[in-house]
Amino acid sequence: MRHDIEVRRIEPDQLEALLALCVEHAEYEKADFADDGQVERWRTAFFGERPAVYGWLALDGGKPCGFMTVTVEFSTWSAARFAHMDCLYLQEAYRGLGLGRVFLERLREFARAEGCGWAEWQTPRDNEPGIGFYARMGARSKEKVRFTYDVGMRDGS
Repeated sequence: MRHDIEVRRIEPDQLEALLALCVEHAEYEKADFADDGQVERWRTAFFGERPAVYGWLALDGGKPCGFMTVTVEFSTWSAARFAHMDCLYLQEAYRGLGLGRVFLERLREFARAEGCGWAEWQTPRDNEPGIGFYARMGARSKEKVRFTYDVGMRDGS
């Protein structure tokens, strides 16, 4: 990895940059994305008294070029906490430089600090580069079908 690229926790003044990266990430995954006030909701989610999400940015000379977000979940079956990596995205020019490995190390450090026994995440089936990377890093896949169920309260109000 280049020495001028760093990965560090997201700061409050970087939420607009996170939004721009989320737009790119959605395009990469061929998913819909609507800017509907996430930045303001993120302020509480990331920096409130009880954070709901934790995040890191990759910065190239101060310019954001990737991000990872993580939540802490609880498994009923094992009665244990685990880390859920919600997003990991790197701009195309920054793939293959070792940043993914750095992000996964941050995930490992965070999960251990939070008392989590493991981490989980999902990726689209057609994300062959990502799937190959995760496998090379020692992650195992599980076949499941992911569902979403709209309960009519998108912004939590």
